[in-house]
Amino acid sequence: MIDVKKMCSEKGLRMTEQRNTIADVITEMSTTGHPDVNEIFLSANKKDKNISIATVYRTVKLFEEYGAIEKLEFKDGRSRYEAIEETHHDHLIDIETGEIHEFTNDEIETIQTRVASELGFKLVDHRLELYGVKKKNKN
Repeated sequence: MIDVKKMCSEKGLRMTEQRNTIADVITEMSTTGHPDVNEIFLSANKKDKNISIATVYRTVKLFEEYGAIEKLEFKDGRSRYEAIEETHHDHLIDIETGEIHEFTNDEIETIQTRVASELGFKLVDHRLELYGVKKKNKN
């Protein structure tokens, strides 16, 4: 997991106390999930009561522009965020619960590269989101 605060500093973004707090919150929350702006705000506001929802919105947008976090939209009407990671992963979203599972699969990666090549492209980036429901156990 990339440290959002460190990445922003290294890219030349001036880090204020509130930005540091929001960066720490995003880094912490990215280890257990994919928070939306409201969840980031609630956690950041517990640490610093002077942080407003508007500050969180502006800061999240700034962090995204600096390439420290990634915006994810999983068809539930909420933009979610995660810290940029060193290794690639994909997402499987349970459409009944909203639970998000991260996974990697070498076979899928190989197929995507092959498909791009067959269509005359060199794959430089991609995102895979799968949507499903848990199978019901038959007893």
